[in-house]
Amino acid sequence: MNRPSPMKTIGILGGMSDKATMEYYKFINNAINARLGGWEIGETLIQGVNFGNIEYYVRNDEWEEARVYLEQKAKLLEAGGADLIVCVSNTMHRVLDRMDQIVSIPFIPITTPTAEAIVRKGLKKVALLGTQPVMKAQYIKQAYAKYGIDIVVPSPEQQHHIDRIIFDELVKGLTPDTSKQYYLDVCKELASLGAQGVILGCTEIFLLINQADLPDMHVFNTTELHCNAAVDMALTLP
Repeated sequence: MNRPSPMKTIGILGGMSDKATMEYYKFINNAINARLGGWEIGETLIQGVNFGNIEYYVRNDEWEEARVYLEQKAKLLEAGGADLIVCVSNTMHRVLDRMDQIVSIPFIPITTPTAEAIVRKGLKKVALLGTQPVMKAQYIKQAYAKYGIDIVVPSPEQQHHIDRIIFDELVKGLTPDTSKQYYLDVCKELASLGAQGVILGCTEIFLLINQADLPDMHVFNTTELHCNAAVDMALTLP
């Protein structure tokens, strides 16, 4: 019998959506078990939020309300004993830019491990899929630009349809073949414009498309990359 394995508690700021939160929990536990073996899984603390609130903030551009809401939840994670925090939403990272002032424990931005993975592949230009706010706004693009990565996005019409699929289907666990084909067609079009890879910049998109679907492009699953970064930190002691 092995002695208990010391590790840090991963705080998961979840509920954006519940589907993404479940996948984070699975990815984290599977990654820790793969590294430690036996019956080992992660020590986690999940602070879920009401996705209905998130949908309202996003649809009505109430970003400051969203900031206050999520910063309060992050404080609850720290108070509950989390040693580090990850937020399961690319979109809501827009309002998590001052986390170092809100909590005293590390916060891992979702763009950091993704950008590092792109750099390791030696890519300079990649496509970005996500919710409409992610594809339209500059904050995510600027985060990748710091690593010398040029971001290309779908057309406004395509962005609208991609966003609809996320909110009406993926967050509800629906993955129609027609939606998958639409995403693949958009990726291929962006590849023709010079994109060497594609960032799945919404934490549910990997449920619809993955690397096997796009053999000629590098696919960067932000969900898995983010979870692996959290596991790296959790297993790095003290």
